Amino acid sequence: MEPPPLTFVMQIRIEVGEPVDLGPAPTGHRRLVPILGGTVSGPACSGHVLPAGADDQRLTSPTLTELDASYSLETDDGARIGVRNTGIRVGRAEDIRAIVEGEPVPPERIHFRTQPRFTTAAPDLAWMNERLFVARGARTPDAVQLEVFRLD
Repeated sequence: MEPPPLTFVMQIRIEVGEPVDLGPAPTGHRRLVPILGGTVSGPACSGHVLPAGADDQRLTSPTLTELDASYSLETDDGARIGVRNTGIRVGRAEDIRAIVEGEPVPPERIHFRTQPRFTTAAPDLAWMNERLFVARGARTPDAVQLEVFRLD
């Protein structure tokens, strides 16, 4: 079998606030990163990120961060899309430490991949409920940039 192709569907720029540090836990050092808003653009839809939700991060080692974000999108025509996005961010210990401290790190030094799941009641976007997606990401001090692809 050949690998399934990927189709680009959208780019999401998620504006984030100051992390809330919850400290060490049995599953790793936890941080909650508030989602403040953002933009959505691409062939699947365009709109904005609603100012609600958070990314629940677990730094499980000096090089690995596990991500579990929940947030919502609203398209330009008013359709709402729920997003549950899980993934990983891996890099050298000094690069992960820099990200945690709010410093910029070149995206090519970080392996940042996620698996967004979309849910919507919008009839025109119902196909999003029935497909799997992958994304690659980049983190800046105040935002996350995701390029989302449908797994065909």
